[in-house]
Amino acid sequence: MAKKSARKPNAAFMAPVKPNAKLAAVVGAKPLPRTELTKKLWDYIKKNGLQDKKDKKQINADEALKAVFGGKKQVSMFEMTKLVSQNLEKA
Repeated sequence: MAKKSARKPNAAFMAPVKPNAKLAAVVGAKPLPRTELTKKLWDYIKKNGLQDKKDKKQINADEALKAVFGGKKQVSMFEMTKLVSQNLEKA
């Protein structure tokens, strides 16, 4: 029986991305893989209690995140991913 190979991480997710100035205020300015960036973003959201209490899919923006979210006070998790992508530069 053939041994199942371990899943290889997707190279695109592992390639470092550089946060722009707005996003750097939240996750730091160093280039980092997208997976790590997402982890730091969620750490920030949890630490500051920004996940909506009633609807966990909604993220309430503080001043730093409002800049990343294009001035919106609240976005869904899915919209957040798209907005964060617009604040990245190739490392």
